[in-house]
Amino acid sequence: MPTKYKATDSSSAYFITITTVGWVDIFTRLNQKNVIIDALRYCQEHKGLEIYAYILMHSHLHLLCKSAEILTLAEIMRDFKKYTSKRIIETIINEPESRREWMLKYFTESCAHLKRPQQYKVWQDGYHAESVYSNSFIKEKINYIHQNPVKEKVVVNAEDYYFSSARNYAGLDNDLEIEVVFMG
Repeated sequence: MPTKYKATDSSSAYFITITTVGWVDIFTRLNQKNVIIDALRYCQEHKGLEIYAYILMHSHLHLLCKSAEILTLAEIMRDFKKYTSKRIIETIINEPESRREWMLKYFTESCAHLKRPQQYKVWQDGYHAESVYSNSFIKEKINYIHQNPVKEKVVVNAEDYYFSSARNYAGLDNDLEIEVVFMG
């Protein structure tokens, strides 16, 4: 398996993107956003995930993060995706969702090419990871993360988007604590 965009160095920080299959807008509902935030918090508390910046958009998640070496970042991402896939499907099935039939059908059909039998596929294979190599790269990626909802015209100011570390950097309430990087 190619390692170009994988987190292979357990001592490095990475800019990571994970995306839903077909870029399906799963995270338009608060209950689905909470699945992701709760899972990230769990990974911080129990798996050694250190988060410096994040944004949860409608179909993808960006993280600037590293592993505190309890587990490798690759193991954390594997466990995170596996757990959240199950919880996302449970939420679609058990909670109000006007797109239930369409989404379940799409996630079932996304398994057709898989060698190992699976009922639903929520996340695209793997994840895109870029190793952090400089302070300017950190600043660039944090800005990119925080400006995502501004570029999409979801909000005017980055800190107004609740599911983003832009709120942490602005000193505002947020459901996920992170380690703020001072970029002076």
